[in-house]
Amino acid sequence: MAHGNVMTGHSSTLTVRPLSTSADYAQAIELQRITWGRSFRDVVPEAIIKITQRVGGVAAGAFNGAGAMDGFVYGMSGLYDGRVMHWSHMLAVRPELRDQGIGGKLKQFQREQVRASGVEWMYWTYDPLVARNAHRNVNGLGVSIREYVTDMYTDTGSDLHAFGTDRFVVTLHVDAPRPNRKEAPVESYERLPALNDCSPADARTVLQRGGPIRIAIPGDVETLTITEARAWRQSTRAAFVAALERGYRVTTFARAGHRCFYVLNAPGASTDVPA
Repeated sequence: MAHGNVMTGHSSTLTVRPLSTSADYAQAIELQRITWGRSFRDVVPEAIIKITQRVGGVAAGAFNGAGAMDGFVYGMSGLYDGRVMHWSHMLAVRPELRDQGIGGKLKQFQREQVRASGVEWMYWTYDPLVARNAHRNVNGLGVSIREYVTDMYTDTGSDLHAFGTDRFVVTLHVDAPRPNRKEAPVESYERLPALNDCSPADARTVLQRGGPIRIAIPGDVETLTITEARAWRQSTRAAFVAALERGYRVTTFARAGHRCFYVLNAPGASTDVPA
């Protein structure tokens, strides 16, 4: 198993490697608090991180030239869907260093470690309402959405979770290539019925027809009031649960400014957008 990767391209050389010292674990714990807030109750402590590493999990940091941790990734291995898999539980990057590729490098390192251990499948969660994460996961990585879980983490104490912790559980094979997906214009998707804009009766009718649908989400949920975000949560929760229960699957994520939505197809249907 690799001991670490060195990469350049930031302001300084960045080394991605497993956590191994008391200082490493202390920095990982502090970065969790920076990311999710001082009131966050679900901080993973040093003892659990160490045990996870002993039983096939991954806990790694991205360290700059001064030895400071710029990012952190943590996951554990176990059984899910009747197969051995790796569950990626946490990914954190210092706020001032986000969107510089650090998170992607950490995920790639994690993927390489998982592959080297002989595990083929990775799972993780993300919030369906966060548009940038939807784009990265669905369009960038080509994940399969396994299920929608209501209030998965309950009350963590973090302000980031103030409008609930509903999550998609997604899965990806460690050797899966990045998708070569051409996105149709947003306008072509907007012709599809928006399930979370339908009444319950109309939503049932739409799903019974079996055609492609869309489920709209806000362009940036973090700019909304808690009341607005919770309203989006309620409407999208009902739509996702109803669609997934009928076997619908997310095929792409479309966005143009504040117009964002998932496109879902019925079981066995073509993923092409109807003309």
